[in-house]
Amino acid sequence: MFQWHSLIIRILHDQFTSWLGIHGLTHWGRVYDNGMRLSEETGANRKVVELFAFLHDSQRHHDGADIGHGHRGAEYAKMLRGEVFDLDDTEFDLLYVACRDHTDEVTHEDVTIQTCWDSDRLDLGRVGVTPDPEFLNTDAARRPDTIAWAHSRAVNEIVPEVIADIWFGRGGPA
Repeated sequence: MFQWHSLIIRILHDQFTSWLGIHGLTHWGRVYDNGMRLSEETGANRKVVELFAFLHDSQRHHDGADIGHGHRGAEYAKMLRGEVFDLDDTEFDLLYVACRDHTDEVTHEDVTIQTCWDSDRLDLGRVGVTPDPEFLNTDAARRPDTIAWAHSRAVNEIVPEVIADIWFGRGGPA
C-alpha cells in the first residue's frame, strides 16, 4: 500500500460533497479491495488501480446521474500528480483514461484499465445490482466466486480495512 492514502482522504474529505453516499468513501475502499484482489491475477499496474479507486468518483457533484464526473476526476488526478502522488507518464495516462472513461466505455485493450473498471463494477451491489459477467473485462472479475465475494461485501456495506485504518487508526478525518 502506498503512503498517500491518509493525505488524499483528508483532501477529499474537505471538498467532496457526497462523502457518505453511494459513491463515497466506503465505495472507494471496496473498489480498492476489488482492484488489489483482481490485480494479483491480471498483472495490472497496482499503483494505477489503487489511485483509480480513490479518484474515479471523487469529483461527483452528487450521487445521482452526474455526467462528466469521470472527466472531472481525471483532471483532478492531473492536479494532484506531483503534489500528492507520482506516476510516470505511461502510468498517468492509464489513470487518466481509466477515470475519464469509467462510466462511458465498456471495455479497453489495456489490462490495467480493464482492472480499474472491473473493480468499480464489482461494487454495484451497493445499489442493488449484481454484476453481470458480460460487462466485466477480465477473467478474474468474471469468475462466479469473485462476483459473489464482491457482491456480498457491497450489499452488506462492508467498511474496507484500508478505510477503517485511515479513518480510525491514523487520525483520519472523523
